[in-house]
Order: sequence, then structure tokens, then C-alpha cells
Amino acid sequence: MTAARPPVPAPSRAEYCVIACAEAWRDAGEVLASPMGPIPSLGARLARRTFSPDLLLTDGEALLVGPGGEVEGWLPYRRHLTMVTGGRRHVMMGASQLDRHGNQNISCVGDWARPARQLLGVRGAPVNTLNHPVSYWVPRHSRRVFVEQVDMVCGVGYDRAEGARFHRIPRVVTNLGVFDFETPDRSMRLRSLHPGVTVEEAREATGFPLAVSGRGPVPCTREPTAEELRLVREVLDPDGRREGEVGAR
Repeated sequence: MTAARPPVPAPSRAEYCVIACAEAWRDAGEVLASPMGPIPSLGARLARRTFSPDLLLTDGEALLVGPGGEVEGWLPYRRHLTMVTGGRRHVMMGASQLDRHGNQNISCVGDWARPARQLLGVRGAPVNTLNHPVSYWVPRHSRRVFVEQVDMVCGVGYDRAEGARFHRIPRVVTNLGVFDFETPDRSMRLRSLHPGVTVEEAREATGFPLAVSGRGPVPCTREPTAEELRLVREVLDPDGRREGEVGAR
């Protein structure tokens, strides 16, 4: 007799986060994906292999690469800047602080003239957020990150972006759920919860009032398909690095 196959383990919290990140690039067309961090990178590569086959991935320098890292072409600096400033790039980056309107801080904690803690610096966040879509990935959702007011604006939020043609923050993905800014005043809204997380947990971990999607129960983040799980576990991340990035609550 053929031995029965062991049951496939249920998706982990990290795998739900990968799926939620991948969805940021669903049907994106031929845009440059710039994910920062293991889980956003897995999300972009998964999207490319499945529902966004025209997505452009790079090696972080000047080469266009496939989802397995194989070289597909060359992206000269001039062409790269054209995409960056013309709305044809979608970055997913981190945030040390993020407020209700999507203003992001990665520069310092405390008064910028005499900060209590120095971080990465402003870097390209202002140009990115004003010139093309930027989503955010926060592996440990807490009141230290989601604050009433950021100590310094690096990434520009909706309340400061009037007139910016390509400004858009499609989503924020955390270890608790998925968030967007689809509200009348462009404040952050709870879009979906990862399985096992409650609305109360999300609100308690957020330092400002959190809008909730719709009038009924908040939906769960979508389930990965069997093929998506196989790709993540066997092809894209067989060593399971994704599991070390997500903070459990």
C-alpha cells in the first residue's frame, strides 16, 4: 500500500503576511517592484510568479531579474529615474513610526535637533512617496510604531501630499493585519485581520483611533492557495527565513 501523505501544515502568521504583501502588487502591470525586507521580497516574487507576471524585479542595482534571481535585462540609471519619478515604481518599505495619515519616520526618535535615538535618516522616502506608490511593512505592530504624530516626517502622508500626482499608499501590512487609507479623511483603516487576531488587539496596539472597514465583521486576510504555499515553502523560501521576521503577539 502507498503510504498516506502527511497533512499540509496550516499557513503560519508569516505566510499570511507574505500573501498580504504580494497582494500589494496584484495586477500591477509593468511596474518596478522595490520590496525591502525578507517578507516583502517574498511577496513581490510570489506575485510575479502568480497573478502579476509583468512585474519588474531588480537585483537592487542595475539588473532586472526573474523571481528566481536569473538575469532578464539591464535597467540603466536614467531609465530607473524615469520610472521612479513617473509613478511606475511601487516600493514596500519599513517604518519606525507611522501616523494616522500615513506620514512615516525612519530618521530619529525625539526632537530632531537633539534626538533620543538616531535611525536610518530620511534617505529616499520623500521622493519615493511623492512620486510613486509606497506601501509599508511593519513586522511588529505596536504603539511605538503607530503613533499620533511622527517625530519627523520622512515618507509623506495624505495630509501633506496635496497636488502630488502619483502619491498613493495602497496598504500597510503588519503582523496583525492589513490596513489602508480608504476613508473620507484619508486616515488609516483596518482592512483585514490575520487569523487569530481581534479588532480589539489591533486597536490596543495602535496609538491613534483606528477606523474599521465596513459595518459588518472585519474580514480575515485571504488564505494562500495550495500552489502559493508550495511556492513559498519549497521554491522561494525553503529555509523558512520568513518565520524569523514576524513578531508574534
